[in-house]
Amino acid sequence: MLEPLRQGLPPLDPAAVSNAASCALPARYEAVREARNFTRRTMDQWELGDRFDDVCLVVSELVTNALRHALPSSAPRSPEQPPPVRLHLMRWTERLVCAVRDPSHDSPVARDTDDFSAESGRGLFLVESFSDGWGWHPMAGTLSGKVVWALFRLQPAGCSGPSD
Repeated sequence: MLEPLRQGLPPLDPAAVSNAASCALPARYEAVREARNFTRRTMDQWELGDRFDDVCLVVSELVTNALRHALPSSAPRSPEQPPPVRLHLMRWTERLVCAVRDPSHDSPVARDTDDFSAESGRGLFLVESFSDGWGWHPMAGTLSGKVVWALFRLQPAGCSGPSD
């Protein structure tokens, strides 16, 4: 999973990942709450609770986009099939990557954000606003679909202010 996530990311050594966690998410909107709960538990274990609000907002938007735009609406799902959406959290010393894998090959499209009163269409704008970078890429090898990721810079241990 780490190899394709390096595409488009700042230089990160996949061998230097200090923590990684992932969860499968069902094709239903309750999965957004499940993703937030998983993110909360994981970030608490990693002692990153100070970044939870931003990370949780971005995870919610990425999962919502995957459920809304990346799943075929008419395809019946059988219990034997693996869940179509997967959330990955990966932590390096000074970075956290949230990645959502889905079965679609379509690129994420940021909509015009001029109408802030609209009820939808601001997801990628929020991802861009609250993360330190985001992107996407198609999966390689035997995995089908794409991964949409967001990067968060973390304070080094022992630092308490914004870094320059």
